[in-house]
Amino acid sequence: MKWSKLVKLEAPIVIIGSGLAGYTVIREIRKLNQEIPVTLITREPAYFYSKPMLSTAIAGRKEPMQLITGSREDMAAQLGITILAQTEVTAIDIKNQIITSAQGNISYTKLVLALGADQIRLPLQGDAADQVISVNDLEEYRSFRERITNKKRIAILGAGLIGTEFANDLIAGGYTVDVIDLANQPLGRLLPPSAAAELKRELANAGVSWHFETTIETITHHQDALLIQLKNGVQLVSDVVLSAVGLRPRTTLAKLAGLNTNQGIRVNRRLETSAPQVYALGDCAEVDGLVLPYVMPLMQAARALAPNLLGEEVTVLYPAMPVMVKTPAMPIVVSPPAKDAVGMWESTAQEGGMKACFKSATGKLLGFALVGTATTERAALAKLLPPVLI
Repeated sequence: MKWSKLVKLEAPIVIIGSGLAGYTVIREIRKLNQEIPVTLITREPAYFYSKPMLSTAIAGRKEPMQLITGSREDMAAQLGITILAQTEVTAIDIKNQIITSAQGNISYTKLVLALGADQIRLPLQGDAADQVISVNDLEEYRSFRERITNKKRIAILGAGLIGTEFANDLIAGGYTVDVIDLANQPLGRLLPPSAAAELKRELANAGVSWHFETTIETITHHQDALLIQLKNGVQLVSDVVLSAVGLRPRTTLAKLAGLNTNQGIRVNRRLETSAPQVYALGDCAEVDGLVLPYVMPLMQAARALAPNLLGEEVTVLYPAMPVMVKTPAMPIVVSPPAKDAVGMWESTAQEGGMKACFKSATGKLLGFALVGTATTERAALAKLLPPVLI
């Protein structure tokens, strides 16, 4: 690889990525040090918005651009940083600590990868397969909202967290929604069957049509709409198809640089990658073997990473971190047990909700799922759970 001798910019700390991970670690740095130069590089416009609000904006009567709470100029001034927006990073020379970008080469003392994750796209057949869209950032969301204007029928491929939240939001906005998933329930990786049944029933009552244990075989043009052929023989007609089958950490840039990757970019408990002075956090990072694409792990990682970037030695700790599912038709809070946890689910119905607890053979609480009125027990039960990382 040939590097230009001219380096346009030198920065003690360079962060790649302007999502919640990138901006949160900068805020944590500024709590500790107001003076150290920080440069943020992003291929996006660099405005700040809350990504979780993308799946609640319709019910909240928010237009896409109303979700922006800080422009690039606002964020640069507020945080005292240099921002290179709409700038693609194409390579990292970890030996010489130089980044190659669309605006030239940039040297760094410490580098943070906050690259996020991409929506997984399944290979689909049919002459309208290219019409399937996904939503992973505000620009894609704006395009999605334009596509569904004056439309009524939306099909969602995927009944996980993203798909289920979008289904609830679209139903609240007056759309007809079909949700398709190979699993036999919504939120198959998060909820026990008893809690999933409650969610399934309430969203069905609100208007969601579920299609489980099947997937899309073909998508073809049909008059002014799309004809969806499911593998179980059912045919659906929809105006728009949204793919929401899951997220894959962005690791390509790290792999090209020679960093160790697995499911995500591998980092230790100090958020260090396999290369000196290079760190990672957020949806792209695999922390001590864990990939947790949620807000709370990201916040914990940012609080640990900031002092490490400033010369301290801090390890990230993950307490129990319940996830709130944004489905107002049936509110849910879930803290799933660890993958290797041994135990059983115990479910108790109550008026307007359900409490499901995953317990060990000795009765120790290892996880929970709270539905409807039971969500008020979130704080009390979270205190009884073991930490995720100690």
